[in-house]
Amino acid sequence: MMLLNQPKLKQDESEIRNQDNMFPISYSTLDVTALITKILTSYPIDPVEKCKFWHRGLSDVYFVKTQTSRYFLRISHQHWRCRAEIEFELELLDFLHHHQISVAYPLRTQGGELFIEINAPEGKRYAVLLVNAPGQIALGDLNMTQSLKLGGTVAKIHQVALNFKPSVQRQSLNSDYLLESSFLIIAPYLKKRPTDLNCLADIVFQLKEQLKNIPQTSPFWGICWGDPHSGNAHFTLDDQITLFDFDQCGYGWRAFDIAKFLQVSLQSGLSKKVREAFVEGYEEINPLTELEKNHIQALTQTAHIWAWAISVINAEQFNYSRLDCCYFTRYLQQLKRLHSPNWQ
Repeated sequence: MMLLNQPKLKQDESEIRNQDNMFPISYSTLDVTALITKILTSYPIDPVEKCKFWHRGLSDVYFVKTQTSRYFLRISHQHWRCRAEIEFELELLDFLHHHQISVAYPLRTQGGELFIEINAPEGKRYAVLLVNAPGQIALGDLNMTQSLKLGGTVAKIHQVALNFKPSVQRQSLNSDYLLESSFLIIAPYLKKRPTDLNCLADIVFQLKEQLKNIPQTSPFWGICWGDPHSGNAHFTLDDQITLFDFDQCGYGWRAFDIAKFLQVSLQSGLSKKVREAFVEGYEEINPLTELEKNHIQALTQTAHIWAWAISVINAEQFNYSRLDCCYFTRYLQQLKRLHSPNWQ
């Protein structure tokens, strides 16, 4: 028996040595076949007919098709979100789904889990299977009806989520995180542009001082989606809405969700009437205070700086070539416009 087992032992020792000599990696693309056999079989779904790599963003997303349904399998990036942050997001989506908010919610595994841990070569990654959001992104961007509905749905999220009790904590969307941490990510790229660096530092300082005026208590403070815009909502032909992509959610100022919508909408050129419809839809359900309205511009600039920092983080991992002079000039110009009196 020992002689029969000896070659196997040597093979195992060789495999261990090869693993020890393996070159370190920071990111891997997971094999589709393995995802089907090792991950998707854990879910109570029909046999998978198709699984294709769909999109690489802040996570890797795979399109999954069975005979009866469509899903999206999201695999976290090891450098972007930790287990607790992902767990918080998924618990929120599960909570919203069970409180009749139309979101692309996570399916539970046959064992009742919201995610599956994967031992990827670069470290722990987490797989989540999400239901497909019916409909599609608004063609040509939002119309008045769709914008009104999106604003109203965000207001419902803020109201419903007042009763959300997560089992884990997540980084708050406060000024230290949104502004100070973002500045530390962007600043090294502006070292050779001292005028621009000082401009950004001055704006960050001003914004932090302004945001001290908004209490971090109810009704001002609560669960935020973190990324409400037309690209994160599907509409059916009769304008039924389903929201998705809650990767940036957390506790924050409710007015920040208004500001984030405005920041993305201004960047994409959405008309003022359609932007105003979003705010109108929100306030029909959840009116803002004058204090919050007076700080929307500051929060919109804050949203821009935070989005800028996230863009830098992602580019450092997957597309460093885009971090050229024109990239930083463009973001600075956009920030200066948002900082101006005629920002809208």
